Amino acid sequence: MPEHVPGTTAPERPEGPPAAGRAEGAPDRPWTALWVSSLALPPLALLAAASWFGRRVRPTADDWCFLPVVRDDGIAGLVHKFYVDDNGRLANALLVGAYAKFPVAGHQWFPLVSGVLVLAVLWAVAVLALRRARLEVPRGLPLLLAALTTALFLFVTPNTYKTFYWPAASVSHTLPPVLACAALIPLLAARTRRGRALAVAVALLMAAFLATLSEETAIVVVMVLLAALLLSGRVVPAAERAFVRLWCAAGVAGTVAGGLALVTSPGSVNRRSRFGAESTTSLFASDSLAASLRGFAEITVTTVTTWQYVGALAAGVLLGLLCARTDGAAPRPPAHWPLLTAAGLLTLLVSGYLCTVIAYPVFRDRVSDASANRLWNDYLLLYVILLVGLGALLGLAVRGRARRTTPVKAVCAALCVLVCVGPAVALLNLDSALGARAVRWDAQDRRLREGAAAGRRVLPYERLVISGTLEPFSQGGRRYWPGGCVAEYYGLDRVTDGARNR
Repeated sequence: MPEHVPGTTAPERPEGPPAAGRAEGAPDRPWTALWVSSLALPPLALLAAASWFGRRVRPTADDWCFLPVVRDDGIAGLVHKFYVDDNGRLANALLVGAYAKFPVAGHQWFPLVSGVLVLAVLWAVAVLALRRARLEVPRGLPLLLAALTTALFLFVTPNTYKTFYWPAASVSHTLPPVLACAALIPLLAARTRRGRALAVAVALLMAAFLATLSEETAIVVVMVLLAALLLSGRVVPAAERAFVRLWCAAGVAGTVAGGLALVTSPGSVNRRSRFGAESTTSLFASDSLAASLRGFAEITVTTVTTWQYVGALAAGVLLGLLCARTDGAAPRPPAHWPLLTAAGLLTLLVSGYLCTVIAYPVFRDRVSDASANRLWNDYLLLYVILLVGLGALLGLAVRGRARRTTPVKAVCAALCVLVCVGPAVALLNLDSALGARAVRWDAQDRRLREGAAAGRRVLPYERLVISGTLEPFSQGGRRYWPGGCVAEYYGLDRVTDGARNR
């Protein structure tokens, strides 16, 4: 069936309920729906394979310190420890406790659960956003947008282990921006007064939750909401303007409330003192701000030159080429698209820089290293989503000027597949490293448990480093952390450097 040509009257469609999974009045495009749906298979296969590889994950670094606390004192004990001693992140302690409650199994299931959550949230947001914009698309396109965004966000990274497999890092930097997107679902679905009240309440509570989960994501949330408030007078219809502004204000208020609870907590005070943010290295000292700017510039260069992100642009172009208005009118870019584009770019840059500023006192010059790339995830999802939006604008421009769009569709389809090749190879290599470490970890786990059961109080520990994670006896054996946590986990007084006992 030929596609509807922009600028002509849409053909009448039979009455009746819309087909499942499409907006009302969506045209019947079986071939288009088939090839668009097939493009979602490569990123979905990446996610499925990566989740399966998660069975090889074992605890490391910070995990060693969470496990004995949850085992002995429960999740409430970890919440108390975070709030009073460590960092003040109440929500972070809740999520960490949820997987640490099931020591090894929690680590193994975490990639599957988190991966499905990311995909489900982005898929729901895509479907509702298209419906809210009164756009109809072929079946499978919302899934393609969600699956490709998920794959790019999770696997096109200098350190996939710390982004996806290491629960401690994922809870702090990968899941928070996804949970922020989840708060959009009630907003986009609201149709009644009760629905709008629910959306505002969710925005308030989710923002407060995120502020005690990840300071960096909280910054991104506030910047996005402030930008939305400033632009609402021009881009939001008058009938929806008061509701959108109230929703944004609730999000800002929730973030401020959660942020105050965080920064005034004893744990947050201890953390800032421990890393010198209140003494020799002031957070806003000129040298710290300048170093943060250099670090953010290096991060930006690394991100922009990672060519696989062109997949998000390609998926957006397909959206612009294949969408249709539910009223039959020709799709056009938003009236204020230059302003929206500039605002999106400015919000991304300011958010990214501020995230780097607050991370710099802890990571110093390592803030732009691949080993610390998990810190970028707080604003990386925004970057990928903006690329999809920019691609949609390009797609609309192409369909308004090109006589034939088939070649453009073919190129974009090929890019959506090609960008998955590199991450697939990297995942296979990482799976080999995960498997080798799992074998050694399990053997050492049995040895330490048997030694502790036999009454030994001091036992050697072999470092099992993966993807730059910290293990006891790093820095040439000088750094013991988290050796004390390892000893506590196994009921020992101390572990010694296994490499020196050979």
